[in-house]
Amino acid sequence: MHVVVSQAWTRDAEGHADAYVALSARFADYFAAHPGFRGRWLVRDADDPTHFTHIRLFDTADSYAEATRTPGYVEHTEAMYEHLRPYDTYPRMTGEVVLEDRP
Repeated sequence: MHVVVSQAWTRDAEGHADAYVALSARFADYFAAHPGFRGRWLVRDADDPTHFTHIRLFDTADSYAEATRTPGYVEHTEAMYEHLRPYDTYPRMTGEVVLEDRP
């Protein structure tokens, strides 16, 4: 299994953050339709409510890459970016899960 982790900071902790979460929720149907998708979390920082961490799980890195090339992906992310602080780089990491502990 592969994990894609990305960071985002919204323009504020209220309206823009709420809109960002709502758009992220609508993204669920998009990912659910793609082969290899295993789930995701959107985590809001308790100390900085403008900071969000996305954690997406896919069977392979290729299955995530394929999802990003599907029509509608870029348009949806652009709508989300409207609520983010400007940045020069896209803070994202893709890795392979090598250990998974469950209770």
